[in-house]
Amino acid sequence: MNDSNKSSTDGRSRRRRRLPVVIALVFAACAAVVIGVFARAADDVESDLSDQEMNCCWEKGATPAWMSEQMGVRVPEAASDRRAGYKAGQRFDTGLLSFVLPSEEAAAYTGRLVPEGTRMIKNFHPKEKDYRPAAAFSRLGLAEPETLVQGLRHVSLCPDGLDSPEGKHLRRCIDLFAHEFTPGTTRIYVRSTIEPALTPPPASPGT
Repeated sequence: MNDSNKSSTDGRSRRRRRLPVVIALVFAACAAVVIGVFARAADDVESDLSDQEMNCCWEKGATPAWMSEQMGVRVPEAASDRRAGYKAGQRFDTGLLSFVLPSEEAAAYTGRLVPEGTRMIKNFHPKEKDYRPAAAFSRLGLAEPETLVQGLRHVSLCPDGLDSPEGKHLRRCIDLFAHEFTPGTTRIYVRSTIEPALTPPPASPGT
């Protein structure tokens, strides 16, 4: 075999060896594109489902007074900017209650609710700013207390054996947050998980 024939044969052999590699790269690129498309579609579906879950099943008629009664959390007369919400769930419902007090009164109020020997702690592990629990305070136009750090204190309480002056009225387990959002002014947040047996009263006109 002369040199030109040998060179031609070697060239064809190299091309044959490269062909499977090229085909594999093409398939890999196509697969990456397809996976990317499905991943984006899955993200969009998950986002839609999350939005639906966030906006679904909030009951009308859940006033602060009604929610306060269901939780057994008494709202001081001096409280302002009272807000409440009640969300029905498949297994459990969730009640939300919030109000604002001067910081001295808020400290006295939480002191009457939290039993002796228990203290409210700082938020050492805050959630990200886009944190959205299934029953979010954002529904009430508020930030999620779990995302707050400066000026926040938190405690979880249950009525069993709770004999503090305000705690003896508690009817359900609650997560209690106190956030001094400006000097001298504190917002109280209360969240409670509730068995799905309650029905808020019909909403009055304008609510």
